[in-house]
Amino acid sequence: MRTTAAYGRTGIPVELPDDALLIEPRDPEPLADERSAFASSVRRPIGAAPLRETVGAGDTVAIVTSDITRATPNERLIPWILDELAHVPTAQVTVIVGTGSHRATTPAEMEQMFGRAVLERVRVIDHDAHDPEQSEYVGTTSRGARAFLNRTYLEADKRIVVGFIEPHIYAGFSGGSKGVMPGIAGIETVQFFHNARNVGDPGSTWLNLERNPTAEMSREVVAMAPPHFLVNVTLDRRRRITGFFCGDYLRAHREGAAFCKASAAHEVAHRFDVVVTTNGGYPLDQNLYQCIKGLSAAELIVKPGGTIVMCAECSDGLPDHGNFKDIIRARSTPQELLAMIEAPGYAVYDQWAGQSTALVLQHARVLLKSSLPDDVVRAAMFEPIDDPSRAVRDALAAAGPGATCAMLPEGPYVVPYLPEAVPA
Repeated sequence: MRTTAAYGRTGIPVELPDDALLIEPRDPEPLADERSAFASSVRRPIGAAPLRETVGAGDTVAIVTSDITRATPNERLIPWILDELAHVPTAQVTVIVGTGSHRATTPAEMEQMFGRAVLERVRVIDHDAHDPEQSEYVGTTSRGARAFLNRTYLEADKRIVVGFIEPHIYAGFSGGSKGVMPGIAGIETVQFFHNARNVGDPGSTWLNLERNPTAEMSREVVAMAPPHFLVNVTLDRRRRITGFFCGDYLRAHREGAAFCKASAAHEVAHRFDVVVTTNGGYPLDQNLYQCIKGLSAAELIVKPGGTIVMCAECSDGLPDHGNFKDIIRARSTPQELLAMIEAPGYAVYDQWAGQSTALVLQHARVLLKSSLPDDVVRAAMFEPIDDPSRAVRDALAAAGPGATCAMLPEGPYVVPYLPEAVPA
């Protein structure tokens, strides 16, 4: 069987045994008229007043949206929102890119995300979690986390959060309150959000919003300064919009999560000796830091001691910015890395990715097809490969007669699960 793995912007061919299980998203039909569907959704929203009525002509407005690592169709959504708010002078509107703890957006990426017309029409800024001047304290959570959020967001008369809903490794689903927390949170708050306790909790997992400490912290922080309106979408693999979920940031998101779950969750009968996965291609596979998502999806169905073949371009490296590159290379085995991260008092942003990577590596061998140098891959405790098809053949041969294989060509955009682990 010849198929294509999502890899960078172009994809990469992979040969699999004819009896391999291909696990792909069941995309809903894209909307026939996205612009019209948007107008209908924001004028008849879920649990809220229409967007035009929510924002007055004299209001200052903050529109928060996701950064370049997310597939949110900002080039469509932001102009449509601005058109819907035509009664508001553009000088009163600021678009905030919710970078979380990620790097800043380059000028070329800004233009790619929004289009030149939007950049000339309104002020667009990056949130910088590491700049204490950008964030303001809003309260302390029930678990003791001090919550800091972007000052421009807090000072706006009306706040709108934009995003898209997909399965999420810890928070259950992306979108909703996650656009604000961790999107525009201060680094201290982001670190607590991704601490070893939250990441290691069984409730912090794919497709689960209830009794999930990660999702609960996001909602608790955002409740201290909630958005006045949510614009969330679901997408197919070509970034076409399949649904709008607009209005109250909690109610609309829950409806969107249920819609997403119906197409994203796939039951499989058993674990496999070899699982091929991706990180969904660009933009999500632009660095190894993000790749834990595709790896974690594969771990759900690979046998203990089995093999994961990961195809991720990693055009942005490990990356060079942030702490992940130092964390993942700080120890030589997954066990040593976990001991370091789980030690009392250890708190370094990006530790979540190191912790989750170590958990996968404890469970299975990981082979990586990427653009990274071989020595960089080995230093991250993965095994570099050039040809994923050959790697699959070799891994199946090593597993012995009757070895089984499955593939997640779109990585974390579909979540496989076993019958005994039905998603909540």
